[in-house]
Amino acid sequence: MISFTHIKSLQIAALAAVVLSGCAADAVHTQASATKAPAYYVSEFEVTDPEGIKPYSAQVDSTFKPFGGYYFVRGGQVNSLEGEPGKRIVMIAFPSLEQAQAWYDSPAYRAIRPIRFKSAKSRVYIVEGAPPVPEHVLR
Repeated sequence: MISFTHIKSLQIAALAAVVLSGCAADAVHTQASATKAPAYYVSEFEVTDPEGIKPYSAQVDSTFKPFGGYYFVRGGQVNSLEGEPGKRIVMIAFPSLEQAQAWYDSPAYRAIRPIRFKSAKSRVYIVEGAPPVPEHVLR
């Protein structure tokens, strides 16, 4: 015959198993997202119409922030080591290649892209970065 204490112990054990399996699933999800490679939108460009590019510059931040994007490089000095440097370089970092592409294809960014096309000569691409270095390698 099973005692009340034994049933209570089984219930507690079952509850603990459910909680622990949920924690394990969260840990696996966190580890998987922590190892996802970032991506970078890279634009090498030369402004041909300084007044014409102003509306683009004023709006572009608000288009990439919802996709987790942020400026990684925004203009600044370029020291060319080999070849001709671009006139200006902008890099926007994203959590993943998918997020970067989703931003580039978004209605908000698509709406302002023609401004850049008219006001600058550019070479633009998205490149996948290296995944984060595992903690054990850093030790």
